[in-house]
Amino acid sequence: MADQSDSMRAPKKEGDGPARAPEDLDIARLVHAHHGAVYRYAYRLTGSVADAEDLAQQTFLIAQQKLTQIREPRKADRWLFAVLRSCFLKNRRRRKPVAASNLEMDIADVAAKSRDDGVDRELLDRALRDLREEYRLVLVMFYFEDFSYKEIARQLGVPMGTVMSRLARAKSRLRQRLGYHHTAPRNR
Repeated sequence: MADQSDSMRAPKKEGDGPARAPEDLDIARLVHAHHGAVYRYAYRLTGSVADAEDLAQQTFLIAQQKLTQIREPRKADRWLFAVLRSCFLKNRRRRKPVAASNLEMDIADVAAKSRDDGVDRELLDRALRDLREEYRLVLVMFYFEDFSYKEIARQLGVPMGTVMSRLARAKSRLRQRLGYHHTAPRNR
């Protein structure tokens, strides 16, 4: 039989030809759909427009080369964030160590997500810049990129307990710097 139905064909095996990205995914669509989020995340990590643009560009170049690694197009943003974070960390290792205060976050995003409009934005900006990078990175991933503890742990290559403790410490340090003192209600 020359015409075999799809169900009769042997499944493709690894090495049966070039790997292909899912048909509904190409680099132009990926860039169009995710450029804004990738750039904002890059800016939060670097604090510099120029560095964020470079990092976003580097991320999409790698994405173009490794497009076949995206197994689930619906989760392409998570994959892109992982590529971006990897590029960021590699770039940081290549450079001389930089003080965490040189890595600024986009305070407009922080203020927009803040529930307390009475927060002094300048004070909040300073408090975020003063956090150690490991704490700031976990905060950004959890609150701004909506990653779960498990996803953060996997992306950073640390145990989930480490993610939880870093997040707790980051929140505690922010509270201290902002002058908030959480006290438990007293039993009467």
